[in-house]
Amino acid sequence: MEIITSIVALRERLAIHRRAGRSIGLVPTMGYLHVGHMQLVARSRADNDVTVVSIFVNPLQFGANEDLAKYPRDLERDAAMLRAAKVDFLFAPGVEDMYPRPMETVVDVPSLGAELEGAVRPGHFAGVATVVTKLFNIAQPDKAYFGEKDYQQVVVIRRMVEDLAQPVRIVPVPTVRESDGLACSSRNVYLNAQERAAAVIVPKTLAEAERLYHSGLRDVAAFEDALKRFVATEPLADPEVVALRDPDTLEEIDTIGDSPALVLLYIRIGKTKLLDNCLIGKSLAETHRAA
Repeated sequence: MEIITSIVALRERLAIHRRAGRSIGLVPTMGYLHVGHMQLVARSRADNDVTVVSIFVNPLQFGANEDLAKYPRDLERDAAMLRAAKVDFLFAPGVEDMYPRPMETVVDVPSLGAELEGAVRPGHFAGVATVVTKLFNIAQPDKAYFGEKDYQQVVVIRRMVEDLAQPVRIVPVPTVRESDGLACSSRNVYLNAQERAAAVIVPKTLAEAERLYHSGLRDVAAFEDALKRFVATEPLADPEVVALRDPDTLEEIDTIGDSPALVLLYIRIGKTKLLDNCLIGKSLAETHRAA
């Protein structure tokens, strides 16, 4: 595996493979890798001749009072994991490489990016869309891989790619979970022992959503209220977003009909944000296969 920090150098290395007709997969990450990231890597390696993993903690997607400075970083550890997984290139630029001067250009998907998580993190998805567009321009991948845990991010990026006719296929990969059901996340390391025990309220809330669906509840307002009451049984949980939405557009729905509904959770345990989701009535994998 080759570690590259320069945009020019990565372009030069990948141009050789592109001229030889080899397919290129990109796995964009912010590092501090876990088993969920490695599933993205495995999928890319299965689908493509060449796999590039980027590690870049993107300041554009962090708000003024968020965790940019303390976001977990361990490039040596991450590189060892990627080397063992037989990744071809690790692209690990610094902020000065990606943003040599303050960015004047912003890529935004305002309607989708202002919803849900975007409502409590203004500007977050513009930062995501901007850095992902830049990574796509640098690596020019055939496919790019994102985890379904960050479902809204996947929807935003897919719409961005469609709107801008970017020649890359977005491949969502199912969420990987820890033994108690909590979705794998780099931020899980922030949780102390008491908070980690409390965090199981997140997957338990998804299980409660399944139970409510199978019990026959179809009114969305009542459904959301029931889930909020369930989250409130955990004193350490602050439910910033508990919502049912259309899984393709993220638009609000009034009732759960024949089409599946997406349950989205954005819950804080202490100072740590935990995102998760599930699809009521149909699996996410089935939905993506049908798309």
